[in-house]
Amino acid sequence: MIIEVVRIGQRLVRDDRVTTHVALVSRGFGAEKIYMTEINPEIKDTIGKINKTWGGDFEIEFIEKWKPIVKKKKEEGFKIVHLSMYGESVNNIQEEIRKEENLLVVVGAEKVPREIYDLADYNVGVGSQPHSEISALAILLDRIQMGKQFEKEFPNAKRKIIPTKKGKNVQVKETRD
Repeated sequence: MIIEVVRIGQRLVRDDRVTTHVALVSRGFGAEKIYMTEINPEIKDTIGKINKTWGGDFEIEFIEKWKPIVKKKKEEGFKIVHLSMYGESVNNIQEEIRKEENLLVVVGAEKVPREIYDLADYNVGVGSQPHSEISALAILLDRIQMGKQFEKEFPNAKRKIIPTKKGKNVQVKETRD
């Protein structure tokens, strides 16, 4: 399954950190790429440093408008999953989404345009109370991959966390830079 994410919009000041975390969750929970509008270019540098240290080739692509990428991905056969507090319960729809081959997950910042609800193949909610889009994305990605994303090996990693009952165990690969 290929998973990509598109972040629509950003609330000034507050959202640089939130958008960075949306990118980090996308990367760490199995997405291959994120498309972003209205963002601070430093986020791309941050993710580049994470890739260099922790491995992988997660991509960030800056876009001016969300609609062309959503329509393009639909034409390419991707199913559009819009995270919304008002969508179908993830508990009821996760098995159906799991059967799809390619997904584009839409994560809004502020109020998203009504049109995204109509373009989406799935409007999915992860709860009935206000919550973070970061947590919603993490829950969705975990549910549809059933935890398998945590078994993924990130190529060219200089560091790797080794799960341990107590303390910290980080494997550090010696490199010559």
